[in-house]
Amino acid sequence: MAGSLLIRNAEVAGHAGLVDVLARDGRIVAIGPALTAADDAPTIDAAGASVVPGLHDHHIHLMATAADAASVRLGPPEVVDRSGFERALTGADGRLPAGAWLRATAYHHSVAGDLDRDGLDALVPDRPVRVQDRTGARWTLNSAGVTAAGIDGLDAPEVERDPCGRPTGRIHRGDALLRGRLPAPDHVDLAQLGTQLAARGVTAVTDTTPYTSLSDLDRLAAAVRSGALPQRVVVTGGPELAGKPVPPGLEWGPVKLVIDDASYPSVDAIADGIATAHRHDRCAAIHCVTRASLALAVAAWDVAGARPGDRVEHGSVVPDDLATDLVRLGLTVVSQPGFVAERGDEYLAEVDADDLPFLYRCRSLLALGVPVLASTDAPYTRPDPWRAIAAAVERRTPSGQILGAAERMPVQDALALCTDGPVAVGGPADLCVLSAPLRDPTDVEVVATIRAGTVIWFPTG
Repeated sequence: MAGSLLIRNAEVAGHAGLVDVLARDGRIVAIGPALTAADDAPTIDAAGASVVPGLHDHHIHLMATAADAASVRLGPPEVVDRSGFERALTGADGRLPAGAWLRATAYHHSVAGDLDRDGLDALVPDRPVRVQDRTGARWTLNSAGVTAAGIDGLDAPEVERDPCGRPTGRIHRGDALLRGRLPAPDHVDLAQLGTQLAARGVTAVTDTTPYTSLSDLDRLAAAVRSGALPQRVVVTGGPELAGKPVPPGLEWGPVKLVIDDASYPSVDAIADGIATAHRHDRCAAIHCVTRASLALAVAAWDVAGARPGDRVEHGSVVPDDLATDLVRLGLTVVSQPGFVAERGDEYLAEVDADDLPFLYRCRSLLALGVPVLASTDAPYTRPDPWRAIAAAVERRTPSGQILGAAERMPVQDALALCTDGPVAVGGPADLCVLSAPLRDPTDVEVVATIRAGTVIWFPTG
């Protein structure tokens, strides 16, 4: 953070004409024409292009995203039918060393139906396999995987069993259960992910994984301290970590609570989680992907009380009556408009007509007075906030249809959803230098990413 940085000839929102931006000791100290800095200060000429705030991905799963990069993807658009599914799975089996786990992600039932251990055994019988569906809620293991993870004799509600008591291989919301029973993945490259994020202008992330143990955060903390993850990293964790000291290098965000639509918790149980977070001077963030789960969360906040910074994660369906409750409680919605761009055609075909007008609302919630942040939810969409920004602007499905025309918003408003505030004097020198003025978010090239006044990414060659 020591020293100065000068960016010249930049278009900055809120300033007429081209201006310079001067940063010193990690903060922006001046914005205006013809600024001067120390002779040895690094200088970047924006040449008339936009300088925007560094992006903050407000809802991402870092370890899962890094692991996904080295996993086999088994869902659309990469794999769309059973023959493609079989080719992808058996091909990956042939490339791995004997005994290694085969990890696959992004599976969708439209590809090859509802998976179970026997179906996986027919394709890959001799090594452990685990396939995660694209919601992240279900893992399916083959028989070798069930044995390796010690699932057969495990009495746990996450483990589905057939009428005879035999595990089907399906494990619902069992990430914490599996994490303690599987070897730590050796293919998680957080440095590669950190570079990928920096190349898209990301200077901060909030990891919303509901970790249950401080040891789960060791690799993230080490990656931040080493510089492998050059971003500011905020972590949530579950209620088990609410009162724990934050590992050096990381920052505590809200406490993550999950409402599972397959097995609703009681209002009192959710309220207890909210109260636990508040008791430790932390906010609560509740996973809500249906109107029913959102109604349950609102009821729990009515019991426990809300505090500024409490968040609804996803808010996939927010009808007007519940939006009024969010305003009353002062809750923020952390949305993922990028799902419209990646899955919008499926929503149009499969989502209840009563819910379609309320999918991944942004503009209309802001108009009602609900604060909104945007994010990728990677690895469930690509870890590129510019895609979420573009989706908030255009609301186009993969086939080009418009889903939620009233939700389309100006590019600067969409950009603000993925930042921590404008480029302003006194603010942090977390900045993104583009190759041109920001007009079309679908065609953005980042030429420099700066965190706390230090360049963390600059193209080479």
